[in-house]
Amino acid sequence: MKGVILAGGLATRLRPLTLVTNKHLLPIYNKPMIFYPLEAMQKAGIKEVLLTTSGDHAGHFANLLKAGEDFGMKLYHAVQQNPKGGIADAIALAEEFAQNEPILVLLGDNIFNFNLLAARQKFEAVGHGAMVFGVHKDTQSKQYGVIEVDQGGKVVSIEEKPEHPKSDIAQTGIYMYDAKAFQYIKKLSPSGRGELEVTDLNNYYLEAGELLCEIIDWWIDAGTSYDELLHANQQVAQMVKEGKL
Repeated sequence: MKGVILAGGLATRLRPLTLVTNKHLLPIYNKPMIFYPLEAMQKAGIKEVLLTTSGDHAGHFANLLKAGEDFGMKLYHAVQQNPKGGIADAIALAEEFAQNEPILVLLGDNIFNFNLLAARQKFEAVGHGAMVFGVHKDTQSKQYGVIEVDQGGKVVSIEEKPEHPKSDIAQTGIYMYDAKAFQYIKKLSPSGRGELEVTDLNNYYLEAGELLCEIIDWWIDAGTSYDELLHANQQVAQMVKEGKL
């Protein structure tokens, strides 16, 4: 399995901070935000990772991360020419890199303490399809994509920001895909936001009956607003002091 970390976008909601550098290089407690997904890849045993960024700050990532040796991996870089293209558009950049191997995709502003190694082994044992990861969010779930699962862990439905959620499971920015992902992405059309949506990609797997879900216990999306950035710093600081991260 190879890794893909998505660290592009314009992050206009975090300006003027993101006029200085990419949001994924902003500090979360004692390290840059991008370190957290890289460490998650490392714990999952991923040895080759493609980092997708926008062109404006690509050099900042290269200067900080170099070839990935500090994380025990080979790190490759790709520039997303259209930073508003969406998550699925960024995943498409990894087709040649993946070489028909399954991929683990992480959004660069997602922070969690779940070790993905067992989930990776489970996914590779199945040998096909896709896996999404959810977290229980109670009433806040309608702010995210909402996952409905059956007792066996198969996904029954995914709805993007529904007014009346069918479950309290919010979709996180953690995904595993087989090689069919790139074929599916080529079939996607831009949404009303003008983006290739990852939910539309996941729905291809859902329709094929090949979409599984794993539940994690703690996760935060650090890059959506000033409040979430502050909240992430506070939560991560506490968890680091408690030895949980």
